[in-house]
Amino acid sequence: MLRAGIVGLPNVGKSTLFNAVVANAKAQAANFPFCTIEPNVGVVAVPDERLKALANISESAEIVPARVEFVDIAGLVKGASQGEGLGNQFLANIREVDAILQVVRCFENDDIIHVAGSVDPVRDIEIINLELGLADLSQIDKRIDRARKQAKTSKESQAEVVVLEKLQAALNEGKQARQVSLTEEEEVLVKPLGLLTRKPIIYAANVSEDDLASGNEWVEAVRGVAAQENAQVVIVSAQVESELVDLSEADRAEFLESLGVEEGGLKSLIRATYELLGLRTYFTTGPKETRAWTIRAGMLAPQAAGVIHSDFERGFIRAETIAYQDLVTAGSMNAAKEKGLVRSEGKDYTVQEGDVMLFRFNV
Repeated sequence: MLRAGIVGLPNVGKSTLFNAVVANAKAQAANFPFCTIEPNVGVVAVPDERLKALANISESAEIVPARVEFVDIAGLVKGASQGEGLGNQFLANIREVDAILQVVRCFENDDIIHVAGSVDPVRDIEIINLELGLADLSQIDKRIDRARKQAKTSKESQAEVVVLEKLQAALNEGKQARQVSLTEEEEVLVKPLGLLTRKPIIYAANVSEDDLASGNEWVEAVRGVAAQENAQVVIVSAQVESELVDLSEADRAEFLESLGVEEGGLKSLIRATYELLGLRTYFTTGPKETRAWTIRAGMLAPQAAGVIHSDFERGFIRAETIAYQDLVTAGSMNAAKEKGLVRSEGKDYTVQEGDVMLFRFNV
């Protein structure tokens, strides 16, 4: 299961958002810096209405959605790259996640302390990105000296020096490592460094309930920053989401309608995180259960089968496959087969988003 780390300055709503994301999480939320010290971890379901439709067709007893793990990490402050606040611990925790979800404060509230004394999301983003960039530079500076010495006798080290210098120059210009285009070979060379600014990122613009539907000028400022990095922005109200947790589905819909939105930012945030990690979904369905399986984009059928069980990959014969929409339109698997919509795919088939699959394999 892949992990997304929730980061941000202290008191921007990280733990409140985390509690809402995992619904039953126990992260403490309070109005003082460093309320979160040890990272809290929660596993959340990826919202997917397709599961219900498939379960109805198969009359499934159970629905099992795809899942993503979220990690609520301690708030960062200026100087973290030199160990200020909980800097070293914070940075170590970020290295362990696959993607970064940076919560940015885009609301005014005199009752909630801001560590910098005012609301300025662009400044807040710059503080965090600077600290992450400085930490990356430190990593690169240490590694590049060693690689240069090894480059006298190693072609691989020579190639490593080239890519490290490319990243070093970008970081010195104030850019993020993710903004540097690398070949697959170069990616392999720098992967062991676990560069923080190389990780994919989503900016979660945390707004008041009044701004959930349309955003505000602070959100637009965040979008401007994100556009330069090819990053995504999702508008979310951590306070609204925390209130939705305890409501019934009908009351939740009514409350959101009163705010002028069809759904809270939470579902969009989870979906965006799932997509950011380069994940795809295929389904298996039957009377026992309908389940969403998570794979990497580009996986072949045997690899996708191996997500269920390694024996499926080793003994793979073929995959009976149908597109989700084709199955829903047909109304049943039997009807789909009669119409010739179910295909027999072999080992070279690249699994597509929304495929419904049944694997045939030798034990």
